[in-house]
Amino acid sequence: MKTALGTVLISQEDIRHRILEIGRQISSDYAGRAVTLVAILKGSFVFLADVIRAISPEVPVELDFMAVSSYGDATTTSGTVHIEKDLGISIDGKDVIIVEDIVDTGLTLLHVYNILSARGARTLRVATLLEKPGKSKYDRPLDYVGFKIPNKFVVGFGLDYAQRFRNLPDIRVLDEV
Repeated sequence: MKTALGTVLISQEDIRHRILEIGRQISSDYAGRAVTLVAILKGSFVFLADVIRAISPEVPVELDFMAVSSYGDATTTSGTVHIEKDLGISIDGKDVIIVEDIVDTGLTLLHVYNILSARGARTLRVATLLEKPGKSKYDRPLDYVGFKIPNKFVVGFGLDYAQRFRNLPDIRVLDEV
């Protein structure tokens, strides 16, 4: 498939403003207690880096990563979730926020949520940069949502197509040509 970058769906400036708002909300929600952020690699790393800097220094933050895949090099999910890297810390009894780049089908998030819940997280919340409403199998609330977007395949700001386009500073629609 040949691809071309379409129009900018969400500008760099809009992303920056929304992430600052999410950071303020997390800071308020976790005032006086610690929070553990579990980022789902690879797509969430850019969002995570900005969110963690937007959280007040008064909130103790612990961080770990999981590498999970369901897309491979395709633009649609395979329907099978693979854990490629697991956590290196215990989350038992901790307040945890799962940090995602995008919630589309919700399969990855549902899988990760169930794993972390079984490991004894005291609370589990979700922060996602993007949400595609309507077809998600994840039926719990998304606590911190950057933007709701239409059902288009998007790249940029950490999101990729076949490992490309993560370095774009904005969110763009990936078009077939």
